[in-house]
Amino acid sequence: MLLAKRRRHFTLKIIPLAAWLVIGFFAIGVTLVVGSYWAQQQTEVTQKQEVADEKAAVRAKKVAFIKRLVPTAQVMQKQYGVLTSITLAQAILESNWGTSALAKDYHNLFGIKGTDPATTKVLRTQEYVNDKWITVDGRFRVYDNDSESIRDHALLFVNGTDWNPQQYATVRAAKDYKTAAAALKTDGYATDPDYPQKLIHLIETWNLTQHDS
Repeated sequence: MLLAKRRRHFTLKIIPLAAWLVIGFFAIGVTLVVGSYWAQQQTEVTQKQEVADEKAAVRAKKVAFIKRLVPTAQVMQKQYGVLTSITLAQAILESNWGTSALAKDYHNLFGIKGTDPATTKVLRTQEYVNDKWITVDGRFRVYDNDSESIRDHALLFVNGTDWNPQQYATVRAAKDYKTAAAALKTDGYATDPDYPQKLIHLIETWNLTQHDS
């Protein structure tokens, strides 16, 4: 007995235009979302790289500033006993890495004052008086180059002040940076109560003791 073969008929279903539009809008939406996410990721990567590059550039300038001062500071240590690490830390702190107007325009790295109008310049400065910071006009020494400033800084410790030639004797006698930093405060070099801690932080952060001889 022959079985009649049944033919299967396939009917192509026509998708309505509205459905195609939905699919199209969905695809566009996915593309936009993915594209937006990718663009955001790329922007974040670029921004992070820019921040990293900026930090690297700032660090490079600071390292260059230190290297520029090291030779003269080491000579002063050999001649007068002032630790190179202390000289460098003070120069960094007092001049804000050589960017202060006093440092840039007049090579005064340490905020050393003077009295002779021919070799000084009057500038505004901040001083800690009666437990608060005040703005005052100070007469500061002017130098032709940074090396002159470093030498004058060392000689200040050697010769002391007009009223006390031994004022900074304990700074010169110090054998380590922590003792020297504390002596700068007790000997009256700075009015900032946090001055020793700021110097110690700079010395340890930038490993300035590696330059001590």
